Amino acid sequence: VQLQASGGGLVRAGGSLSLSCTISGSGPKIFAMGWYRQAPGHEREQVALIYTTGLTTYADSVKGRFTVSKDTAKNTVDLQMNNMQPEDTAVYYCNAGHFVAGGYENFWGQGTLVTVSS
Repeated sequence: VQLQASGGGLVRAGGSLSLSCTISGSGPKIFAMGWYRQAPGHEREQVALIYTTGLTTYADSVKGRFTVSKDTAKNTVDLQMNNMQPEDTAVYYCNAGHFVAGGYENFWGQGTLVTVSS
């Protein structure tokens, strides 16, 4: 499974950006996909996930501002980010995961930098 992210860049506070991730390769049935981020000096954190059922989960810090969606036909997962704030500055990573015997396996994209200026 390979994940290729695109989008990101520089935006002013209050602005919007979108990220897109294409998931390719045959193999496991993906259970959940979405986005994580890692700011300088911080651990990687979950931003938004969407499950095969369509259920979505969000970090409290982005609820109401970010929207995760998927296109099953295109095998893509997108993140629309609105009303962005400087604290959203981070490297954003596309993620997909599935269950394996005895656990859960994650796949990661290469990361894309998002910078929000004040």
